[in-house]
Amino acid sequence: EVQLVESGGGLVQAGGSLRLSCAASGFTFDDYVIGWFRQAPGKGRVGVSAMSSSDGGTNYADSVKGRFTVSSGNAKNTVYLQMNNLKPEETAVYYCAARPLVLPISNTWYLNPSIYDYWGQGTQVTVSS
Repeated sequence: EVQLVESGGGLVQAGGSLRLSCAASGFTFDDYVIGWFRQAPGKGRVGVSAMSSSDGGTNYADSVKGRFTVSSGNAKNTVYLQMNNLKPEETAVYYCAARPLVLPISNTWYLNPSIYDYWGQGTQVTVSS
């Protein structure tokens, strides 16, 4: 069974940085995508970024390009989301999710939360003004 565990959330001032981690395990398919999503209070879940396990390719929502970076680390099956220059409106619960890779990672389809099969429990990010 696929399991995803997020960590690294917290409270940060506007303009600050946080790094989230997503530890994944239990994959039964070779190539997969790890997506990052966020859900602000009273709003729907929206895509932030996605990363392919096959070649490390990435995809970002326009709102975070140039400020957020998704990467894989030395720990196997761990994906990081480095968030810089955070804004108060980015206060949300951040989730990582996983699904098999079926299209090139550049496809914006991967920023749609409805296509993901597996989800972590989420981690709270609060950005104070």
